[in-house]
Amino acid sequence: MSTPARTSRRSGIRGGETASGWLFTAPMIILLGLFLVIPVLMALWVSFSDWNGRGSPFGGTVSFVGLDNYSALVGGGGLAEQDFGTALRNNAWYVLLVVPIQTMLSLLLAVLVNRQILRGRGFFRTAFYFPSVTSSVAITVLWLFLFSSSGAVNKLLAFIGVNGPNWFNDPSGVLHNLLAAFGVDTGPAALTGNTFLGISFWEWLAGPSVAMSAFILMAVFTTSGTFMLLFIAALQNLSGDVVEAAMMDGANGWQRFWRVTLPQLRPTLFTVLTLGLIGAWQVFDQIYTGTQGGPGKTTLTPAYLSYQAAFTNQAWGQGAAIAFILFVIIVVFTLFQRWLLAERGVSARRMRPYLPIPTSGGSK
Repeated sequence: MSTPARTSRRSGIRGGETASGWLFTAPMIILLGLFLVIPVLMALWVSFSDWNGRGSPFGGTVSFVGLDNYSALVGGGGLAEQDFGTALRNNAWYVLLVVPIQTMLSLLLAVLVNRQILRGRGFFRTAFYFPSVTSSVAITVLWLFLFSSSGAVNKLLAFIGVNGPNWFNDPSGVLHNLLAAFGVDTGPAALTGNTFLGISFWEWLAGPSVAMSAFILMAVFTTSGTFMLLFIAALQNLSGDVVEAAMMDGANGWQRFWRVTLPQLRPTLFTVLTLGLIGAWQVFDQIYTGTQGGPGKTTLTPAYLSYQAAFTNQAWGQGAAIAFILFVIIVVFTLFQRWLLAERGVSARRMRPYLPIPTSGGSK
């Protein structure tokens, strides 16, 4: 067989494979285009328009307003900016506490239930994972009952001599309460006199409200089990040769975990942190079912504010603008996490002890 004929047949086979690939993926591409890409592009147009939710967003009565919806949120100086700043502050504290705590707790649970000497490992894995598959609405209703003023949590605190707060009706910030216990009721003028997004720096540093703290505990309780399974799968795929070598070198348990096991979990750690970050910035159903932003808007989040602006106030352009600002925030934090957890080469300073010592002079 000649070379041109062989090349022609090979090209024909590859062309057939390409056509088959597009044929099998076409239904999913069409579905993604119809139900994801097109709606996102429509929402992007709405964020630059004054659409009020009536009729088509591409109708003749809808006008292009440019960046007016965005400027009202980040520099308008009115109630819209203040509400958006409040929502960002609440959600920022939520992310700052939920993501690290749930990541560390899920890793700890994974290490514990992955130990061969633990009896009933299947039971503990199921028990820790069960809250993750329970309806978030059901968990929120249960949380409202447990953290009510006369609920089980406050009764347990009273048993040990602590007077529990009225959780979901207390708008005070946790850090402000802590400072008030030491006699600090107001902040310095540099913090109280300067604002960002309509909120003073002193209010930005108030910490999560007591009501939001209950939601933070609920998020950690319901999500740690899911991420625990990811860490278990990663731990079971690790090679034991490196750990055995570290044991032979005299490394103790903490040194083996910190220097050997944890670096090998970096891809899974990035996945857990990214999923946790996305979920924490998009918290909505717990707020909608529980407090609807109260008390005093201290549980208001950007996702719920976007819903409220669009469906309640009929400010669809503003609601879409909030959603896209939130999208940009998530992308920026994800890229930052990827840069932070990226593998880097070993520096020359750390490699110096392992390099051969150069000898002076030639060999005789």
